[in-house]
Parts: sequence; C-alpha cells; structure tokens
Amino acid sequence: MEIDRTQCPDFFLDYILYITVTKSLSSRTVQEYYLDIRMFLKYLRMMRDSQYQNTDNLHEIPIKDMQISELESVTLQDLYNYLYYVTEERENHDRARGRKVSALRSFFGYLCHHQNLISHDPTERLELPSPKKTLPRYLTLEESQHLLQSLDTAYPERDYCILTIFLNCGVRLSELVGLNLSDINFKEAKMRVLGKGSKERMVYLNDACISALNAYLQVRELPEGSAEDAVFLSKRHTRISKRRVQQIVETALNQADLGGQGYSTHKLRHTAATLMYQYGNVDALTLKEVLGHASTSTTEIYTHLSNQILKNATDSSPLAHFEKKKQEGEKEKQGE
Repeated sequence: MEIDRTQCPDFFLDYILYITVTKSLSSRTVQEYYLDIRMFLKYLRMMRDSQYQNTDNLHEIPIKDMQISELESVTLQDLYNYLYYVTEERENHDRARGRKVSALRSFFGYLCHHQNLISHDPTERLELPSPKKTLPRYLTLEESQHLLQSLDTAYPERDYCILTIFLNCGVRLSELVGLNLSDINFKEAKMRVLGKGSKERMVYLNDACISALNAYLQVRELPEGSAEDAVFLSKRHTRISKRRVQQIVETALNQADLGGQGYSTHKLRHTAATLMYQYGNVDALTLKEVLGHASTSTTEIYTHLSNQILKNATDSSPLAHFEKKKQEGEKEKQGE
C-alpha cells in the first residue's frame, strides 16, 4: 500500500518526508508509521466531530482538511483512549500497540520539538504496560456446547449461525460482518473472507456450519426488490453492524451463565483455534492459514495446552507408574 498524499494534511506529509529522508527507518517502518498516525488522526476526528461518531468504517473519515490546532489540545488521556480503542475494536496485540506508541512519540516529538507547531508533547508521559505472558482465554468444549444449546433470542437461526461460525471457523468479527452471499460456495463447503490488510482467504465449512447457514438462509427475509448481498442482516434488513454482533454474543454468554468472565467475539476466535488444536491434531502452520495470520509467531498463542492435556502427557510417560522396590532391610525397618 502506497502513501496517499492527496488525503493527508500538509503537516502530516511533512512529517512523513522528514522520517523518510533524515531518519534511518526502513520503508516498511515508514509505511507502518504512516498507517498508525493516519488511524490516530481519523480516530481523533471521529471522537471530536459529531458527524462522524456513528461511522462504522474509520477509513471513510477525511483528514485532508485537519488543522494543526486540532492537535494542540490532544491530551495524554486521548492517547490512552486511542490505545484502548485499537485494543478492543481493532484487536491490536502488544506488538502492534507498542509500534503505535513509537509512531505517536515520533510524530508529536517532531511537531513540538522539531517544528514548534504545538506547544507541548502529550506523549512525554505515555507509557505502555509490559506485555503479560498469560494464556489467552477460551471456552472449553463443554462450555462451547452449552453456549450453543442455551441460545434463546428473537432471531434464533441468525444468532445460532453467527455463534457456530465463530466457534468452528475462528473468523474475526470484521470478517463475519463483511461476509456476502456471493462469498459462500455451498457445493465445495467453503467461504471467502476478507481479512486484515484486505487479504482474501478461503475458510472451509464443516457440517455444523453448513447446517446452520441453511437454516438461517431459509428464514432470511428482505423487502421486495432488495438485493442486499450481506449474509447477516439487522432487523432493518441491512448489513449487521459489529456492535450488534458483539451484543448478540454478550447476550448468548449471559444466557449460558458465562457472562462477566472476560469472554467476547475475539475470545470465540481463540476458542475455535484452541479446540482445533486440542481435538483435531491441527499444527501451528495449518492454524496460521485457517486464522489468516501473517506468521506462525502470532498463531503460537493459540497452541497453548489445557491443564488436562498437560496432565495426560505426564501420565503417558512409561515411568508414570514406576515404584521403587523395597529392599529387605527397608521392609524389616518398616515392620518394627
């Protein structure tokens, strides 16, 4: 992806030129900084301009006319709110958030200390917590089955299908919402999804997914003359929003007595990958392709083992039931 100079304010373009010419940054890093800062500027406008606050697609927000005065009032809290946004809404992990912090520090440092365009640098006290080495949360097989069994909503076929695809295919929230009818190939039992970076991949559908899709499509209704291609529709017969899907998952979790435990749509993605790994003998390379990861280093977090599997591994040792034979002297001593 090239830098679109026609859509950027002058002060932003000047910064990109500065780090390209005077800093020893690779072209890839310059590209990543450009994307990170562009996202921040769009996020800032979304949060401050009422006409953009209900925008689902951040990329549609224009920043060409943004003035440097809009950055003068950026606070440390604004930066933390942005990091929270990219964590929850964009599913950014530690590495991506760390890069965004570096980009913001570089950008505001340039504006404040190099060009004197703003009077203070809000990133001076910006910190990012050290990554926690914890295993991702996921539902057990029994909890996943209970979640599906307990579902009771006004649109049962649609909502059951959503849960089924999350739990079986491990798709991202944005990928599920973006599904079109034309993406599904029932004959070959697979569907095309659009992942991060607009990368397409094929995801195969098992029997449970095919059954759930058929049941939902039988009751999927549209007003006469409508040609809406989105698979999952809202009650207004338009493409369902990401927030509505999150609400459906939250409701289902509460109905299964699993609410309030940190589970979310992304945790269902963790669950799908974990169950594939635990019960399907799926290796990291295969999971990488299924989940649409750029490298297996990201996929490795899904290949954690449950305590039961670890226990079973230990129990399978040929020495698991070995007991030292007592010597004659030891027997007599114990008998005294």
